[in-house]
Amino acid sequence: MNRRWLSLAVLLVLCLAGSSWLQAQDPVSEDETAPAAAEVDSDSLLADEELMFLGEGYAYEPGDRRDPFKSLLIVRERAAMRGPRPEGIPGLLIDEIDLNGIFITPDGPVAQVRSTEEDKSYLLREGDQLYDGDVVSITVNEVSFKQIVDDPTAIKPFREVVKKLNS
Repeated sequence: MNRRWLSLAVLLVLCLAGSSWLQAQDPVSEDETAPAAAEVDSDSLLADEELMFLGEGYAYEPGDRRDPFKSLLIVRERAAMRGPRPEGIPGLLIDEIDLNGIFITPDGPVAQVRSTEEDKSYLLREGDQLYDGDVVSITVNEVSFKQIVDDPTAIKPFREVVKKLNS
């Protein structure tokens, strides 16, 4: 029982010493505090809030990041994103071509593809750039493409597409 009273007495002495030390510190003067409520202009605060609600009160510089204020549910058209499609191989979409044949030449493999939109045939080599991707590799039976995906929810900004030769 004596130990309990002794520990309570020590705790009380420490509390009193701490409170007297806090009182000895310099109190904050009124000049260092926030401005008084009478000094704040309520009209300017309301005007700032109205600009913010109209979308004009802030500016966002996305850099290489996606704008967090744009909806993820709105899908942009690919043609509007990259301009009008050019003629020939640079205007081909990976989803609009069919693989007709693969030829092994001294300069490397060549894939013959047919555009379903234009009913024309083209010869593709590794590294050729299409409208929405690149030719990654050509083997004896298949062609691999790296297709650019404009989906902000996707983990990678591209996907691999493999077109196989019909046997």
